[in-house]
Amino acid sequence: MLPPFFCQSSCESSHWRSHHQQRKMEMLRFWRDGLERQLAAVTAAMSTLEGQIQRDHSDDES
Repeated sequence: MLPPFFCQSSCESSHWRSHHQQRKMEMLRFWRDGLERQLAAVTAAMSTLEGQIQRDHSDDES
């Protein structure tokens, strides 16, 4: 992997690696948060649909 262009030759590789790892962690957390929101929406939709199905079945029995 090539070092970023803003990093001069005096940059320590351990500092760059630490910075890169922190940025990667931020990106992964951002993705995870988005996926958690989507999962919550799908779970809520499934719960609503299950309630509607149960209601429809009870209406059919009446």
